[in-house]
Amino acid sequence: QVQLVESGGGSVQAGGSLRLSCAASGYAYGIYCMGWFRQAPGKEREGVAAIYTGGGSAYYADSVKGRFTISQDNAKNTLYLQMNSLKPEDTAMYYCAADQRPLPCYSVNPGRVRANFASWGQGTQVTVSS
Repeated sequence: QVQLVESGGGSVQAGGSLRLSCAASGYAYGIYCMGWFRQAPGKEREGVAAIYTGGGSAYYADSVKGRFTISQDNAKNTLYLQMNSLKPEDTAMYYCAADQRPLPCYSVNPGRVRANFASWGQGTQVTVSS
């Protein structure tokens, strides 16, 4: 199973930026799909973005489209989430997830990130103040 460690969370004011990182390790063969999820207190977990690690095709939830960018550095086995124009409603614990199984990262109709990724990180907190 893939081990994932997130970093880069913190507290920012609305309109600010943060970059989350997710370092992957402990796997013998390739990761097929990676994603970022978030969960705010009292709310369901939301798939924010996902990417096919081989081809780079990405998906974004409507709530973050145009503000967040998911990217990867295969040489460093690291996934990133660049978050710009942050809003108070972006406040949540953010989780990185990975899957080595060749399953769809996301669906487009309806649009959503697949929820049942095999490996999950511990999360990093993002707090946006108004």
